[in-house]
Amino acid sequence: MATQDFLVELGTEELPPKALKPLSDAFTQGIAKGLEDAGIEFGKVEAFAAPRRLAVRVRALGDAQPDKPVEKRGPAVKAAFDDSGNPTRALTGFATSLGVTPDQLDTLETDKGAWVVYRTIEKGRPTVDLLPELVDQSLAALPIPKRMRWGAHRTEFVRPVHWAIMLYGNKVIDAPIMGLTPGNKTRGHRFHCPKSLIVPTPGDYEIVLHQEGYVIADFAERREKIRKGVTAIAKTEAGGEAVIDEDLLDEVTALNEWPVPLMGRFEERFLDVPAEALISSMKEHQKYFHVVSGDGKMLPLFITVANLESKDPKQVISGNEKVIRPRLSDAAFFYDTDRRTRLEDRIDQLKPIVFQDKLGSLYHKSVRVAALAKKIADAIGSDPQLAERAAMLAKTDLVTEMVLEFTDLQGIMGQYYAANDGENEDVASALNEQYMPRFAGDDLPTTLTGCAVAIADRLDSLVGLFGINQPPSGTRDPFALRRASLGVLRIIIERELPLDLQACCEWAEETFTVLTEQNTASTVVDYMLERFRAHYEEQGINAEVYLAVHARRPTGPLDFDRRVKAVEAFRQLPEAQALAAANKRVSNILTKQGGEDIGETIDESLLQDAAEKTLAEQIRKQADKVLPLFEKGDYAAALTALANLRQPVDSFFDEVMVMAEDDATRNNRLAMLNSLRNLFLRVADISVLPTSA
Repeated sequence: MATQDFLVELGTEELPPKALKPLSDAFTQGIAKGLEDAGIEFGKVEAFAAPRRLAVRVRALGDAQPDKPVEKRGPAVKAAFDDSGNPTRALTGFATSLGVTPDQLDTLETDKGAWVVYRTIEKGRPTVDLLPELVDQSLAALPIPKRMRWGAHRTEFVRPVHWAIMLYGNKVIDAPIMGLTPGNKTRGHRFHCPKSLIVPTPGDYEIVLHQEGYVIADFAERREKIRKGVTAIAKTEAGGEAVIDEDLLDEVTALNEWPVPLMGRFEERFLDVPAEALISSMKEHQKYFHVVSGDGKMLPLFITVANLESKDPKQVISGNEKVIRPRLSDAAFFYDTDRRTRLEDRIDQLKPIVFQDKLGSLYHKSVRVAALAKKIADAIGSDPQLAERAAMLAKTDLVTEMVLEFTDLQGIMGQYYAANDGENEDVASALNEQYMPRFAGDDLPTTLTGCAVAIADRLDSLVGLFGINQPPSGTRDPFALRRASLGVLRIIIERELPLDLQACCEWAEETFTVLTEQNTASTVVDYMLERFRAHYEEQGINAEVYLAVHARRPTGPLDFDRRVKAVEAFRQLPEAQALAAANKRVSNILTKQGGEDIGETIDESLLQDAAEKTLAEQIRKQADKVLPLFEKGDYAAALTALANLRQPVDSFFDEVMVMAEDDATRNNRLAMLNSLRNLFLRVADISVLPTSA
């Protein structure tokens, strides 16, 4: 099959920078999937994305779909011919529907008899005929929340589309896309090359744009060029280090076709403002990278990335310096103004701010969280008074000028203002740490006071919203309760806090007077324990391991985690499958014979066979060994010890009949099995584990 490279480019007005990469990825994946579904052979698929263009190049694309055999079954041979051997109406109707004569049909022998069949080869469609439809389908499926129209066009897209390329080899596919007739012409940089450029073949695409058009079309190449340029200019011009936020780097890459890093300065007096406020102002509003010294201190410098090569870069730098000065002046003004009012004097300002209609204001939430944090702090060995104080101040920075302007600084500014007010160091830290972890993999609170407030704040939201029947549903989770649950679990586990979720949720429930749902605390605990499943799957731990532990419903996250790790280690042992199978067998036997009514006291005088005597002795010996380990929470060592029971358990089932005719003997054997199973149940229900590879 002959192959050619294929190129499709959509030229637009400037695309939303935060959406550029997702749009490019989706467009590329859509083209690739369309080709796969069509059965067309192709090589490497390459994506290109810049502010004014989305493009995809497919290497070594086959010129047609492969031919494929087609077989259609008709009537049974018995029904296809009459007694004289002439075609029946059933056969002639089948042949006519296919546009053939009966003598062009074959027969197919099957277990159920012979059938008339039509066999042919369906010729594959030319690729050039399929491509316009594939491109349209991929564009229609792009993740665009709101599409727009422009001019007199009825076409809709995220931004107006002004040109299009569709090239297969050196041939233009001129079927309309997005209301335009494609050609082989692209456009260069808006200022450096404001004209059309011919792209002879798909392989020339990025070369033409780079050499003639002042456009680096490859997103990844442009991103790396910006990273190296920003890093180099910080080092060579200031002896410092540029701090490159990956999300900001993506956004800047999406804003520039021909990036040129430039360094500017701001007045040193602004360094008296907290660095986070300066960074937020530069990053969010101006898309600047900040620079730090070798010891990590912020320097009065910024790096901007211009989308052109200026003949007078000093003018560009000067313009950026003029723009950032009022921004930083605002931040300095807000900082000075906010520090004149103590945080504790802002508490009453939280009363008009609604947290949730039925659950009251942020003031009401603060009072509840303070009471809960006090109890949690006491349970983890922290200072309850500090936790209570921190919780009451926790939301007060939301009404400061700085946070009203820069919302991403909530908590961060609270810590600065609390320190300025002379609050205890742990209290000040807790105002920032209450929001930790802000996202998956984020840092956790470092102080116990911060842990208490962070846990209390999240549990208040969980218990309150579940208690008024407002739990998350499907993809709808406006209060981010899933993230709140995972945050609580992470803090408790990674900080090794001796907290029980049931107790904590019951404490939270006591702070409310408006809850309408029954058993709210238990419902919330069940919801939170269910979050463990995805948590462990991300760590590569088998779902059955989680289910084995969950079956015992331990409500202490740290205890739950230790059990999971122990069962996961046990599962790797050679004895694990056999013992899991034995536990499953024991569980089935005990369930049929009375379940919980069966005791676990073994009468040694009733032991008859050598195998059951050995098992009884080994159960007693292992119990003496593992019970102290269970008390210490050393589940891994306990399960490793219990793995030694495999041989006596196997021998017991091979040589002993559990359901003996004598009632006393039978009940004694059931008690022994119950004693065996209960040893494992101290950790998890290992009968849930898979018993075959």
